[in-house]
Amino acid sequence: MAVPSLKTEAGGQIRTAFVHEWLVTYAGSEKVLSEMLKEFPHADIFCLVDFSDGRFREKFLGKKFQTSILQNFHLLPKLYRYLFPLMPISIEQFDLSEYDLIISNSHAVAKGVISGPDQLHISYCYTPMRYAWDLQHQYLQEQRLNRGPRGLLARLSFHIARLWDIRTSNSVDHFVACSHYIARRIWKTYRRTSQVIYPGVDTEHFQIGSEKADYYFTSSRLVPYKKVGLIVKAFQRMPSRKLVVIGDGPQYKEVRRNAGENVLVLGYQDDAVLLKHMQSAKAFIFAAEEDFGITPLEAQACGTPVLAFGRGGASETVIDGVTGLHFWSQSVEAICDVVDRFENTVADFDPLTIRKHAEKFSIERFRTEFKDCIDGIWQAHKNSNETLRKRFAQ
Repeated sequence: MAVPSLKTEAGGQIRTAFVHEWLVTYAGSEKVLSEMLKEFPHADIFCLVDFSDGRFREKFLGKKFQTSILQNFHLLPKLYRYLFPLMPISIEQFDLSEYDLIISNSHAVAKGVISGPDQLHISYCYTPMRYAWDLQHQYLQEQRLNRGPRGLLARLSFHIARLWDIRTSNSVDHFVACSHYIARRIWKTYRRTSQVIYPGVDTEHFQIGSEKADYYFTSSRLVPYKKVGLIVKAFQRMPSRKLVVIGDGPQYKEVRRNAGENVLVLGYQDDAVLLKHMQSAKAFIFAAEEDFGITPLEAQACGTPVLAFGRGGASETVIDGVTGLHFWSQSVEAICDVVDRFENTVADFDPLTIRKHAEKFSIERFRTEFKDCIDGIWQAHKNSNETLRKRFAQ
């Protein structure tokens, strides 16, 4: 376990706080936070709600998350997203005044914590609040909120969220983006530059398996923007080709209902089952426009080609024609076409080459880059403060 080398101007160990949005499952951003914490093991962790019942505590060095007043809504563990209008004001109530360094792990409101002029706030950003910005119209349509009184209320809520999001971006001293795609989104939204550090993938756990089977595979939370339902519909048109789906979420019943005899929907499964399917699948299908997307790299670490929508993070992690194939439209026709192209070129994909590419995104690489980044920013922060003190002492 790493021991922070960072020191305050007085030579003491810096007091560090991590701010996370919510802890409900152990997925992409939680995996990243776990690795961050290993570099700052003495840090405290804050989040709006923790509905994990302690299931993942060992992932965070046994630490308990300090939660907000929203934790009192204990009857709503599956409906926490409906508390969104209360989240901005709730995140602002955390008193972090005793900390020297604040690191927000943010894709919605975590970066909105209040910090002082002598504190350093670094935001590891997965995206500016996606539903309030460029994906607003897609979200309203998917949730059937594009008309009527409820739609008007939703649009007003997003308008207020955008104003808050812009204002709180000014309290962040440095942005770090999870991909170049998100760096462009940060610039577009906040007009702020950001350093890019890709999240890490557990290449020790995800290894090449013994042999391939005759099925395609996808795994994701079953929410609209992940487009798993679209993949299932595409395989309705390809009854001779098999698909296995692992994941749970609000769209589970709909996905299960639309699955034909050639589609097996397994729901939530443990890591061992997920790994087995990753290793033996003919190819992994990824149809989301994702901020980064760890699962396509987990598949590549298993030597499995990825058929990915060619926008978002997958455009940076899947090499077209080498580690998989891109398709350019989130449509049934595009998915059917990329499967046909893959069937005609399947022999061109080498598992060892695919695996070697995934190793460039290892956890060790992430931890080194993240620690070096924080070290550099902290030293610049100290030097700036020292320069100011000398100037005003004259």
